Amino acid sequence: MIFDATCCKLGEGPLWHPERNELFWFDILGKTLLTKRDKHQFNEHVSAAGWIDSDTLLIASETALLRYDTNSRTQEILHPLEADNKITRSNDGRADPWGGFWIGTMGKNAEPDAGAIYRYFQGELRQLFAPITIPNAICFSPNRQYGYFTDTSNPIIWRQKLHEKDGWPTGYPENFIDFNGTGINPDGAVIDADGNFWNAQWGAARVAQYSASGAFLQSFDLPTSQITCPAFGGDTLQTLFVTSATQGLRPKQPDAGKTFALQTETTGQKEHQIAL
Repeated sequence: MIFDATCCKLGEGPLWHPERNELFWFDILGKTLLTKRDKHQFNEHVSAAGWIDSDTLLIASETALLRYDTNSRTQEILHPLEADNKITRSNDGRADPWGGFWIGTMGKNAEPDAGAIYRYFQGELRQLFAPITIPNAICFSPNRQYGYFTDTSNPIIWRQKLHEKDGWPTGYPENFIDFNGTGINPDGAVIDADGNFWNAQWGAARVAQYSASGAFLQSFDLPTSQITCPAFGGDTLQTLFVTSATQGLRPKQPDAGKTFALQTETTGQKEHQIAL
């Protein structure tokens, strides 16, 4: 079950690169991008990525969206991201089916309403939803009809209709799953090839699967409570990789912060390529 024993303070943003057949993930508080065989250190918080080509990632940092060469370890700013706001950093993000990139920002100390969710597409960074306290669960349906997101501090999964031509939101978000009153704190999420919604649930030591209509299907228990984000990968896209965190744990848990791999009978979606 343990994929990698590196203990992240705040593991996040797992990304299965379909051309490299390799998992990337982040330790936000450690300011690092990780793989099984390597560690890329940054001088500010980094949290999420999309793939541009076999060697290049789009990475969301504390102050910018970066074009990052994994071989030379050089970076180029594609667009500032709240660069003049010292309170915030990036958090959850994912590429959409049109090659855009959705990214959330939040206060470094989870200050209420300090963040927002943006979309970067064809050189434009546009704010989509604000105010947001803890942006999470950004993912997209395989039929390209919907994007999903949440604010963990207000535990509702929202479903947003997307324009079929260019992927920009159209209309208003609708309530998909309401966790109020359940004690569940929705964190990162991913959608499989059948349209089912898989959600990491902070504090609950599990990832849960919901149908395309929002009905609970099943859950997978994990050996630590602070579960942060899932991603499908592996040769058949049937391995669910899951990140976790040591942040906020008292007392400490032996497997906290490690990255896990669950074998499922479900096939995930291939991660979408960023179009610059």
